[in-house]
Parts: sequence; C-alpha cells; structure tokens
Amino acid sequence: LLKLQNLKLLWILKPPSRTFHGHPRLLSSDVYSQYESIRQGKQEIPKYFNYASDVLDKWSEIEKAGKRPSNPAFWWINGEGEEVKWSFEELGLLSRKVANVLTKECGLQKGDRLILILPRIPEWWLVKVACMRAGIVIIPGTSQLSAKDILYRLQASKAKCIVTTDKLAPAVDSVASQCQLLKTKLMVSKGIREGWLNFTELYQNQSADHSCIKTRIQDPMIIFFTSGTTGSPKMTQHSQGSLGFRPLLSERYWLDLTPSDMIWNTADTGWILTSVASFFDPWVFGSCVFIHNLPQTDSAVILNTLCRFPIDALVGAPTLFRMLVQNDLSKYKFMNLKYCMSGGEPLNPEVMEQWKSQTGLDIHEVYGQTEMGVICSVSKGMKIKPGSMGKAAPLYDVQIIDKNANILPPGQQGEIAIRSKPIRPLGFFSEYLDNPKKTAESERGDFYVTGDKGTMDEEGYFQFIGRDDDIIISSGYRIGPFEVESALIEHPAVVETAVVSSPDPLRGEVVKAFVVLSPNFSSTDLKSLTRDLQDHVKKTTAPYKYPRKVEFVKDLPKTVTGKIKRNVLRDKEWGRI
Repeated sequence: LLKLQNLKLLWILKPPSRTFHGHPRLLSSDVYSQYESIRQGKQEIPKYFNYASDVLDKWSEIEKAGKRPSNPAFWWINGEGEEVKWSFEELGLLSRKVANVLTKECGLQKGDRLILILPRIPEWWLVKVACMRAGIVIIPGTSQLSAKDILYRLQASKAKCIVTTDKLAPAVDSVASQCQLLKTKLMVSKGIREGWLNFTELYQNQSADHSCIKTRIQDPMIIFFTSGTTGSPKMTQHSQGSLGFRPLLSERYWLDLTPSDMIWNTADTGWILTSVASFFDPWVFGSCVFIHNLPQTDSAVILNTLCRFPIDALVGAPTLFRMLVQNDLSKYKFMNLKYCMSGGEPLNPEVMEQWKSQTGLDIHEVYGQTEMGVICSVSKGMKIKPGSMGKAAPLYDVQIIDKNANILPPGQQGEIAIRSKPIRPLGFFSEYLDNPKKTAESERGDFYVTGDKGTMDEEGYFQFIGRDDDIIISSGYRIGPFEVESALIEHPAVVETAVVSSPDPLRGEVVKAFVVLSPNFSSTDLKSLTRDLQDHVKKTTAPYKYPRKVEFVKDLPKTVTGKIKRNVLRDKEWGRI
C-alpha cells in the first residue's frame, strides 16, 4: 500500500491489523520491510519529498474522505479566552495564503532564507508550513534574542526576510542597516510600523491557490543556531529528509500517538524540540498539536490546562516536572493525560518517583541534540530505569566510544556517539553551514561524537553522565559559556571571567560566572554589582543566558599556555574535588 518512491500515504486508510504498545497500528507491515531495507542500505530513499504536500496535504485528503476523527489538527489557546482550532484542510488553506505572501509580496524564492522569531502563536506554524510549500529555508529563533543576537543571525545566515512581532521590531530596526541582504520585514501585529509589512493583513487578502514546490529529500529546510563552547552559535542545517521524512520511517520510536490523540509540548519555538514534538512527528500520525501561549511558565496554569483540555501526551523539560511536583497534585484531576515525556537534560529520579506517586503516570525520558533530533528514548512499553534515557532510536547505531573511536563494553564510561559511516543515517543534520572545520571535528572514525559522556548497560539502556565540553544546559536551554563571557567582559568592572555550570535543584544546572574585578571596582558593594552584571547580560544577549550565580575571585585557574581551566571550576562547583 505504501509506494515509497512517491509517498502515497494510503497505508493510513487500511484498518488496523494488530496493536503496538496497546494502540492500533496505522502502518501496514510493508512499511517495516521497506524501513529495514533503507536502514541497511539495500534500498534508496525517495528522491523527492516535501513534508507539506506529502504528509499534511495527505491528511487533509483523509479528513475529506471522513477517515480521520473529528478532532482538530491544531488547537491553540492563550489563557485569556482566545482560541484557534484548525483542521488539516484549514491549515493547508491558510498556509497556502502565507506561501503566496512570501513569494509574491516578499519576492522570496526557493532556497532563500527566512528568520522566524515568534512566540507560541498560530502564525509560527503557518509561516513554517508556508516556507516548506515555497522551498524557503526557515531559521527559528527564540523571542528572547537581543538586538546583538539578531544582528549576528541576520549576517551569518544572509537571510532575506524576517518575521517577528511588534515587540522585537525595534531591535530589528536598530541593526537592519548593517544587514545588506535583508530585503523584507514582516510584522505579526494589529498595528503598523514604518518599513514593515503587516503579516495579518497581507495573508488574509491573499489567494489560497498555491502549488507546492517540488523539493528533493536532501534540500535544506531548517537552520538552527546552536551554541558551542567557543565562538558564536553555529548554523546547523537540516533537510526535508532529516526532520520531515525520518518519522515516516521510524514510526513510534519515541511518540506513540494516533489521529485521536492530542500532544502538548511546552518548549520554546526557537528550539528543535518544538519542531519535532509540536510539528513533524505528531502530524505524521495525524494527531492534534495543542499549544498554550504561556508567556511565563506557571505551574498552576499548566496543571489547570491539563485538567480542562483532553491532552493525551505532555512533553517538557525536567524543569517543568520539578516545578509541577512542588504542588499538591491531589487537587488536580487531569482530563486525559496518559503519556509524559521529558527531554533537554537529565531528570532526577526522585522527581520521577514523586510524579508517579501523585499522578500514577511514568515520565519517559528522551535524549537528543539539535544535530540529530531524538537519539535515545524510553518508549511506551519499555521498562523504565530511573536515571536512564532509554535505548537508541531507530535508524541510529548508538555506541559508547573512547578517544580512539573504539567501542567500549557495557558499563564502561565513554563518549556517546552515533555511527555515521559508511552510510550517514537519515535524521542527521546536513552540515554546520560555512564551517567545514566544525563539521569535520564532529566526527571521529566512523562515528559522530555528541560531546556527551555516558554509559550503556547490558540491555542497551544509556545513561547520561555529563557534557564532555563546557556547554551548560539549564531548564532545557543550551548555553555556550563564550556568549555569556563575551557579554560580561563588556562591563567595565570585569577584567576576566569564566562561566561554568552549577547545580540547581529546580533547573538541573544554572550559569555561574567567576569574575575577576577591575581595581576601580574593588570597593563596590558586591551584591549591587552582581545585580548590575546580571542586568547587563540580560540586555546584551538573550535573558535566559544570564548568570544566576556570580562569584568574585582574585584570579582564574589556567594552563601553562594561559587558557582558562573551566573544568577545574566546574568540578569544584559540582563537588568533585
């Protein structure tokens, strides 16, 4: 039933043949033989693929045929009474209008790049689908970006268009003159601003007649800026195949949904988790994506939302669950919640136990990276081992290796790596754009190296031990120390600084800055100066990166060549020395 070469998704119409983890299977058994043959390199993946036409539009056809439950494809609320519900047919119609805005009004063509900086509002989903229809490369960004962050992204990406809100428009205007390739600015707002096109007015008046462009499976689709230990964030490019086609082959490798299910992921729109958990993977199954605007993460709002809406699956960073278990959960009766997933950083076993004891629900851990998507997961039906992030996801041969790329035996600590040779698995990022050195450095022997330390047990379960570099992962946010240090060093009080992770009971870890003061500030009140430095970082870069802890020191530990030994500071913070 499944014609892989042209992706006729008629398998969805076949009555369920048997169950998988307790739910009706939507795919015929043919899918598995084709999936295995592709994984083993015996059959080529299709040459052409476009997620908008080959997945979303197919679900629209299935809706029209009355073969899908009546629940929406997209359901958004803002907590203030506003609500948006779209079927797949409505999503298709509106996204075609937006595609016409991008191509006709903005003059964008296939391969052009568009920076998308919007909070959790419906327009984010419309623009994303529209870009896929037009072959435009999407560059998501968090709404917390500063003017300096936006400038760097515009210049590095050579984006021709930016879509954002009236809140960030002034920041864009302050740097736009330095971005010669930026041709169009679209503002999602009820108001108007000089030099900006009004997104809402344009797309509402557009025709819905648009033909989806033909894209190859390896064509670029999304670029994520991801933080590194040195230098500015790197551009990680994904293709139509790596994010759009992979879930078609991997089926239920971390999600176990049906067209009747609704999933709510609370991650920021700037991160890959939202692309995976609130876009690509749920819609492959025809499920409903639920979104709450959530201007702030409020545990009471989240718990009440779970009680008021028929949400089946919840995805969030460990910080979310740490916050929720601090409440008396016996006061809340969830309407439909059955499946909870946590990713972005390790989850404390005690939090899992508290959640389970109060709600009766397990938390399934998911491990992934911007470059790979989901790498390991604890799927439904799998035994849960506290502290473990599950087994390798389909398509990936995940191993623990040493410095020479030798595979280590179970129980031995090493680096988490994914086999990338002789065949690069579907799901891998294409490259670090304009950075061949970084792309080459990410591989060792036949493996892509994640930069994370871990172990694997006899049953194939992986356990995360820590970063092999200096990346800080706080509340699911990935923060490079260089970005914070660069912001701090601009302050006149700072002579030298080093930034590392520090343990935190709520966020897992937070940013801590060790600061060597200028003699001119040696007599300054340190509490007041700490607040000043924190405010300075918030204004200079994205606010989530600011150091929640600051310690003033006389000097920093260094190597004989003068390099700061962050590992010494980090080990001291975590009590290892």
